[in-house]
This record gives sequence, structure tokens and C-alpha cells, in this order.
Amino acid sequence: MSEALPSGQSAPTVLRIVLGKRLKELRESRGVTLEGAAKALSVSHLTIRRIENAQVSLKIPYVKELLRLYEVSEAEAESFTAMAEQANEPGWWHNYKTALPDWFRAYVSLETAAQVIRVYEPHYMTGLLQTRDYARAVIRAGFPYEPEHALEHRVDLRLRRQALLGGPESPKLWVVLEEAVLRREVGGPAVMRGQIERVMEVLDDPRVTLRILPLAAGAHSGTTGHVTYFRFKEPELQDIVYTEVGLTSAVYLDQRPDVVTHLEAYTRISRLASELVPDTRAYLDRLRKEFTR
Repeated sequence: MSEALPSGQSAPTVLRIVLGKRLKELRESRGVTLEGAAKALSVSHLTIRRIENAQVSLKIPYVKELLRLYEVSEAEAESFTAMAEQANEPGWWHNYKTALPDWFRAYVSLETAAQVIRVYEPHYMTGLLQTRDYARAVIRAGFPYEPEHALEHRVDLRLRRQALLGGPESPKLWVVLEEAVLRREVGGPAVMRGQIERVMEVLDDPRVTLRILPLAAGAHSGTTGHVTYFRFKEPELQDIVYTEVGLTSAVYLDQRPDVVTHLEAYTRISRLASELVPDTRAYLDRLRKEFTR
């Protein structure tokens, strides 16, 4: 099982991942070993590996020396260096670093840059579709002793992430929700009613597809827990799968066998949900009325 972005590592931008892969391609195409590149920089071969895997920031002097070693043209080197400087700039989520655990920072970076996001959610409404009241109730449950100002900071972060859905280059969002997500009362009936109405609104967005998997579906390949599948427009960047591990960590998978396995499972449960609940809007409307009583 691969781990593209280890738990506890600072979140790289997608651009940094792309540039790291490009440096690896250049090194290998020139026949330079990890040890050879490390010698040129007077560092260990592990440092070169970390640069290529986007596990550290791209130090500009290192980048320039590697490009010189790989005999990159002056024009390409200037362009590459400019992109490296851009990749080192903090993302918008930097202002929320106290509300972001290390293992989730990479998720926000990937989410912001993705062209397609597929989510399977067995427990709560996916964060990109949560209302403020619902988000506050969920976060309060996870952080019962959090001071009110810190709690609101976390809520603000979650709502800020949703801005990516309203832009001209917003990603295609596919969501499969377990029925339990919509029946688990979070924050009380009024909060649930507002949350369901919010989901009904996004059904009109052509870039959002939402399916509901009823409990009647029984056992299926998605019952291992929450999964998010990212696809990017950059051809250099392969698909990445995020899965949570307990309460305090996650793994990011990028090896093709792992990615394909998760995508096939997602496709199966999405098809199953579509067959069992063919009219998502009608289902949600019935459930909304239940929370009105």
C-alpha cells in the first residue's frame, strides 16, 4: 500500500508535487543517480528523494543547481525556478493552520487543485456541502472541550473550503452518501432540515452529482470508511486517494494498483446507489419532511 503524502507532513501544493516529479524525470533522463545529485548539492540522497516526492519545500539554490546538473536550457530553468518560487508560497489555508492538523493540510491543498473530486461518506455530510450550523455541531462533537473562538475558527475553515465550488473552474464533485448520514440527527431537527435543503439546492448544479446508498444495500466494498478520490488537470500528477485512519491520521495513496482498486469500488457503490435510490431529490424531500414533524 502506497503513501503519497505521509501523515504528519506539511501540505505541499500540487505545483510542488508536479515540479518534484519533473526533477525526478530530468535526473533519470540524464542518467544521474540519487547519490550523484546529492553530491552536487552536498546533501544526502534522502534529501533529493524528499525534494522529488514533495516532502520538503523547493529551496531555490538547490533547484538551480539541479537544473544546471541536468543541463536544462536557460529559458526552461528560468520558467522552472519561477514556478518553484510560486510553489513555496503558502496556500490560503495558511491562515487556518491552528485549525488544521498536519495530516489534513495536504487534503485541503489537493482539494483546492483537483479537477474531479469523488467522495464516499459513511458518517457525516461531506464538508464541501455542510451548512454552518451542521458543521458547528459536527466539529463540536469532535472537539467537545474546544473554546468557542477556536471552534468558530474551525467552522470558518470548513465553510471557506466550499468557495471552490462556486468559481468558474470549480471541480466536478461526485458524492455517495450512506443513508445513515442523513438519518443521524446532528444539531437537532431544524439543523438537519436546513442541511437537507442545502443538499437539495446543489442538485441543480450540473457539476455536482449526489447519490444515496440506503441501508438496504447491505454489505458492500465501501464499508471500510471515508474515501476521497482526487483527479487533476495536470498530466504530470497521477490520481490520489485519501483515506482516514482512526481519529488522528490519514494516508494518501498514489500507486496505480491502489488508486484503481478504490476507483473500481467507488464506481460499484455509486452504481448500486443509483439503482436503489433512482430519484435523489424525491428521497431527500421525504426525509426533509420527517425532520419537519
